[in-house]
Order: sequence, then C-alpha cells, then structure tokens
Amino acid sequence: MIDLRLLRDDPDVVRASQRARGESESVVDDLIATDEARRAAVQRFELLRGEQKQLGKLMPRATGAEKETLLGRTKELSAEVKAAEAAVTAAEAALREAQLRISNVVQEGAPAGGEDDYVVLREVGTKPDLPAPRDHLELGEMLGAIDVERGAKVSGSRFYYLTGVGALLQLAMLQMAIAQAVEYGLTPSIVPALVKPEAMEGTGFLGAHASEVYRLESDDLYLVGTSEVALAAYHSDEILDLGEPVRYAGWSSCFRREAGSYGRDTRGIIRVHQFDKVEMFSYCRPEQARDEHLRLLAWEEEMLAKVELPYRVIDTAAGDLGSSAARKFDCEAWLPSQQRYLEVTSTSNCTTFQARRLNIRYRDEAGRPQTAATLNGTLATTRWIVPILENHQQPDGSVVVPQALRPYLGGREVLEPVKRS
Repeated sequence: MIDLRLLRDDPDVVRASQRARGESESVVDDLIATDEARRAAVQRFELLRGEQKQLGKLMPRATGAEKETLLGRTKELSAEVKAAEAAVTAAEAALREAQLRISNVVQEGAPAGGEDDYVVLREVGTKPDLPAPRDHLELGEMLGAIDVERGAKVSGSRFYYLTGVGALLQLAMLQMAIAQAVEYGLTPSIVPALVKPEAMEGTGFLGAHASEVYRLESDDLYLVGTSEVALAAYHSDEILDLGEPVRYAGWSSCFRREAGSYGRDTRGIIRVHQFDKVEMFSYCRPEQARDEHLRLLAWEEEMLAKVELPYRVIDTAAGDLGSSAARKFDCEAWLPSQQRYLEVTSTSNCTTFQARRLNIRYRDEAGRPQTAATLNGTLATTRWIVPILENHQQPDGSVVVPQALRPYLGGREVLEPVKRS
C-alpha cells in the first residue's frame, strides 16, 4: 500500500498516478478522510487516557466529596476510554481498507495510456527466415513433446501434458535459469504453491486480479499464480539486513484461472491454467530499487540470449501495470507462426508497496526501522517452449537445441520428430 506520508504531503501525486492508471481518483479523497478520522480518533483516545492517568494520581490523596466526584468521573471515563479505544480500532480497520483500494504510485517516466501504449525500448536478434513456419503445437505433437488432447480429457481445456523431450526441455530450461541465478548470487528456492490470504493480499493479487486466482475455500488457501507471492511473504513481519540486496530465485508450479481471456492465445500452451516458472525476487533499500530493476532486466535478457531468441523490450504503460508495480518492463520473443511478439518475461519494481503491506523492514544508518522495496522478474517459464520450438524449427519438423541449453539436455543438439506430418 502507499505511504501515508506521501499522501499527506502531496496528494496530487497520488491522484495523478490514479489518472495515469485509468483508475478512480475518488479513492484518494476517501483515504485522506479516513486518515484524518483515524488521527482524530487516536487523539481523542490519548486525551481520555491522559485524563484517566491523571485521575489515578489524584485519587489516593482525595477525601470526602472530592473523592466521590473523582470516583464518579473515573467511572464515566472508563466507559469513554473503552468506547474511544473501540473507535480507534474501527478507524484503523477503515484506514487499511481504504489504503488497500489504491494502487502503487506510478514511477516517473512510465508511458501514459493502456495496454497498447507501451514503448519499445529495443529489439534484439535476427528473426528467422521461415517461408512456412509450423506453430509450436504442431511441432510439439510431431516431437511427441506436447499433448493437449489428453490434457483436456483429464483436466479440461487449457491443460496439457509435456512428454518425452517436452518434459526434458522444460526441466533443462528451468535448470539453466537456476544455474544462472546461483552464478549471480541469488538463493535458489522451491516454494509453496499454496499460500494464506495474507500473502496473496500482501502482494496485491486480491484486488483487480482476484478473478484470476484459484481459491481452496474449505482450507482458506490460494494457489499462487507466481512464486513472487511466496517469496514476498517469506520475510513478512521481519527486519532484514539490507547492506546489500537480498535476492532469491523461486521455482514453483503456477496456477491461473485466466478469466476473461477466451479466444486469446488458447491454442497450445501459450495461455494455460498451470505452468512452471523460475522467478527472481529482490529485497533492497528504496533508493537502490531503480538500479535493481535494470539489473533484473539484464539477467532476463541474458537468459533470452542463451536460448537464442529474437526479442524486444517494452516499457509497459501505466494503465497496464499490475496494482503493485510502479514500473514494469516486459521482454517479448518473436513468434514466427503468428508474425508477432509474445510476452515471455516481466520484471516489476514494486517500490515499498508490498513490503508495507507485509511489514518487511530494514534498519537505516541511525538504526531506525524503514520499509524495504521489493522487485520481481521472470527468469524462465513453460511459455518459453513456444518461441524456442518455433524459432529453431527446421523444414522436416526437427528443432535445433540452442548451444547453451545442450548441456542441460544431455548433450542433445537436435530434437527429432517421432511422427511425421
């Protein structure tokens, strides 16, 4: 959630951020009002408690009528203090609810507009010259790597099996991602796929995106759509040593309902309900967050170079940011079968938004607790199989394995079809 000091000092910055996102500005005024109401409630409670303590000091010395008066006031004051304390509790709950309705403040420099108003920062690599490219599903079926028909039979639409070289390709890709993460000092982690509501709310996934989340109502647990959730909550209610950023690489299965996405990328394994991913996550001091964001992006681009994919980097527009992100860069790989780019990585600077919700802090030079910043970024995911197969396909349906990936695939140089088209 946003910093109340920023709201009090410069509410217009928060209003401008809401406008840039295409979201309501009225929630800013609501938060201002609830903040003032909460402070007034606390002030009244403290005044009454002060009077109560003062009466407690006077009582032992009072006699006669004065003592009777004090006893009467003490009884009245006890009820007033109890009511004032309840009012503070209610005001604090209202304040938190109002804070949770406001998205993170968009970072200066993010493009204005919505989903289609991104800015292309650079294009990297050469697109393959393929006169009649097969799509990833046709290639995957020829290789015996992808089986969506049996996935649908067993689990429903947009589920699938990765079999044979498909399973090996995913494991190889994710293992290479973990190896790179370890090389750069990230702590590898295999994280829970089920989390409590506090973790999901703390990372900002129970707002506008709640419809995309799977919930187990009988257990009051949520299936994560990204290991970002479990990694962010890992240090909740803790004070970290952030002399240097603390970084993790989390491997998990991820689950998304993909509500409202019917007809969009539903062929094959582009937009599915379950996939695996290696996600980077960083805790740092707020003043380090911009540089850390670029560092995560560079590590994503290094992975894309290793799998030899042509891609572009885009600066996501304010109206297409998730509620927690202040700035987001996406890497999109070229998709020959559709002659377009497909998002394969995303890295977000969430500034202090998530850490404030999850109570994650560090100590500054004076030893005072301060709110940390959090960032996340995709290092590899099941979706990468799509551009890898399509960009490295051969006329006979075989697929050349990128050089850097071969050691993780037992030295295989080419994936050969098991059945011909």
